[in-house]
Amino acid sequence: MKVALFGGTGFVGSYIIDELLNNGHEPVVLVREGSKSKLNNSEKCKIISGDVSDVKSIENTIAGTNAVIYCIGIIREFPRKGVTFEKLHFQAAKECIDVAKASGVKRFIMMSANGVKVDGTSYQHTKYLAEEYLKFSNIDWTIFRPSLIFGDPRGGDRPEFCTQLKKDMLSLPFPAPNFHSGLNPMNAGKFAMSPIHIKNVAEFFVKSIELKESIKKTYSLGGEAYYWKDIIMTIAKSYGKKKWIVPAPAIAVKIIAAFLGRFSWFPITKDQITMLLEGNVCESKDYFDKFEIELIPFDTQTLAYLNK
Repeated sequence: MKVALFGGTGFVGSYIIDELLNNGHEPVVLVREGSKSKLNNSEKCKIISGDVSDVKSIENTIAGTNAVIYCIGIIREFPRKGVTFEKLHFQAAKECIDVAKASGVKRFIMMSANGVKVDGTSYQHTKYLAEEYLKFSNIDWTIFRPSLIFGDPRGGDRPEFCTQLKKDMLSLPFPAPNFHSGLNPMNAGKFAMSPIHIKNVAEFFVKSIELKESIKKTYSLGGEAYYWKDIIMTIAKSYGKKKWIVPAPAIAVKIIAAFLGRFSWFPITKDQITMLLEGNVCESKDYFDKFEIELIPFDTQTLAYLNK
């Protein structure tokens, strides 16, 4: 089956390409000029040069395919560079949905995020808008909402949570912050996440292509839930480091991030702290069973890539 893929040079997209190829599909990937080197298995993919902001490029990518996977996503925006949640999470997704409809492609699979909502952060809001647009498109859609995704980013400057956390926080010569809302340090770290391995995410996407039961369904994907402190300790342990953790009022970091978050060198934004404190937990055991996927655990062995 020919599958049009948007976001193929990214972290999630690179693993989806592997899974598509492993299952006998032919990926048709839209790649920006100068980014071909970031594409895994490029010699096995049909490459369309162009940009997701250009409708003609989208049309060329979708033409003659049987399904579309949209997994473009950014974790922070830089408006001065034209990189915004509105543009990439919603507008580009909307154009891809419209072209798929016009081209007669019936299957559309979208990557969203756990915790999206209409009144959330810009990240959450634009993901929500894309979901709603797809749901009312009359296409046979499936939406996946992963929690925290982890796994080897395999180069290419691809952002991956655990790698970034190691680089921006755990490798620094002072204790890691155990964030808390308000002023009471007793509330520190009382938020959890359900990390899911990138290979499992890719398996869900590719298996859903031909799984009729998944049509017009939204799936929140995650593994076992861990509190923030446990996540930090597991990551540190995976590369042989012991890390002290101290309570840290989120409001102080938010104030700093409000001024410095627009700079790429600053490790976190105000909205990212807001979403972190909300937690990101979901129960997905039934989905793993239904899709016949074996859960890859979040532990020191599966985090071994952090030793690189």
